Amino acid sequence: MTTLFVSDLHLSAARPDKLTLFETFLAHARRSANALYILGDLFEVWLGDDDDDPAHRAVIAALAATSAAGVALFFAHGNRDFLCGSRFAAQTGATLLPDYATVDLGGERAVVTHGDLLCTRDVAYQRFRRVVRHPLVRGLFLATPLRWRQRIAQGTRRGTQASAGRKAGEIMDVEPAAVRDVLAAHDATLLIHGHTHRPAIHDLEVGGRACRRIVLGDWYTDDDVVRIDTGQVERLRIDEFLAGA
Repeated sequence: MTTLFVSDLHLSAARPDKLTLFETFLAHARRSANALYILGDLFEVWLGDDDDDPAHRAVIAALAATSAAGVALFFAHGNRDFLCGSRFAAQTGATLLPDYATVDLGGERAVVTHGDLLCTRDVAYQRFRRVVRHPLVRGLFLATPLRWRQRIAQGTRRGTQASAGRKAGEIMDVEPAAVRDVLAAHDATLLIHGHTHRPAIHDLEVGGRACRRIVLGDWYTDDDVVRIDTGQVERLRIDEFLAGA
């Protein structure tokens, strides 16, 4: 069984080459994969399921074609698209995942997540995350007109970029203790996540067991996909995946 993992694509009309690349990737995935996990930040920004951006509509159509072709589609919310909701799921055929979800990969128990919750040293971000994801705050925000949400998001994004530029790099990476805690809590030996834009495969030990942490790359520079087939892990650039699919 072939399972694909991607994260941090940050798709938008401002990057039409990546939109085309994603559609090509999905076309190949329909022929070669059994399941596809998108672990957050599929979009540069998603302001609600009533978002009428033509680029977003094209992505939804391509995802719908993929699930209709028989590929099991799973979606984890990222910090850019945590407002993807039930209408998005219905239109794409995707299953929305909780913050941490477990999956069997060729007999190995894995836990998948976007990755931002693992960055526990970024206290200011974790506080902000709790506020904006509170059901009351979400509901009030989604009740405002879409154009208002777009203006609010523009201001918030400028502030977030300025804040990120002032933070030390290690604060924006995962906390090793949080990684071990998640693996132990879910009785897993494999953790797969994105968010940090630091693609790698890390070996570690948790409770006397050998474990791995796979960090997915972004689609700003890495164009990264991880393919797992019967326990074998391959990290590929999209052009390598397309050439071999």
